[in-house]
Amino acid sequence: MPILLLLPNLVTITGLCAGLTAIRFIMVDRLDYAAMLIIFAAAIDGLDGLIARRLNAQSTFGAELDSLADFLNFGVVPSLMVYHFALAGTYTTNWVFVLVYTICACLRLARFNTNRDTPPPPGTKPHFVGVPAPGGAMLALLPMFVGFLGLADFSDWSLAYGIYLALVGLLMTSRIPTISAKAMRIPRDKTVFVLIGMAIAIGLLVTRFWLLMVLAGAGYAVVTLWAIAAYLRGKRP
Repeated sequence: MPILLLLPNLVTITGLCAGLTAIRFIMVDRLDYAAMLIIFAAAIDGLDGLIARRLNAQSTFGAELDSLADFLNFGVVPSLMVYHFALAGTYTTNWVFVLVYTICACLRLARFNTNRDTPPPPGTKPHFVGVPAPGGAMLALLPMFVGFLGLADFSDWSLAYGIYLALVGLLMTSRIPTISAKAMRIPRDKTVFVLIGMAIAIGLLVTRFWLLMVLAGAGYAVVTLWAIAAYLRGKRP
């Protein structure tokens, strides 16, 4: 087998190793390093599928491997991080919130697998059904990012954080259409602003990392709330 055909699976394994290593950092109370690894896994998520399509190397094995990696990286690890950050050592029932989020992530990925080859309804833009697993992980960790930035300490709000975690899990299993990058289009006369925005993002990445994560997470939260509002008004993509 040509080594290039293994490249998509190598990317998936890289993300999986990041998630497993994040668990190691949770155990030594370095949640900042664990969060960085999950962000890295989210950043490269989707690259394996893109590379596989470019190389014509799609396979059922690769698709299942990617789904299992997503469950660990965006289902198991974020809930363990939140539990260690805010829920452990308070009320024992807080573990229920961890279970709800993790099971919802599992159900969301199982539904995605069964509908992977189902064509979208005619006349609709590409979109996700429910919040995708990487997006759910970023929403779940957003209060933690705020804490790393030093704006607020949500570890003292254990019950509120637990309820928030469970709600994010329920959003992943919902039928609410959420934004997909495949549907995003940039007018040609506005591309310069996108390029400048990328320069700003890279600058924040190397100077104020957690500020960038808070801005990105808050932006995605606003877009998700907009999608929820549109769904409740009866609008469809």
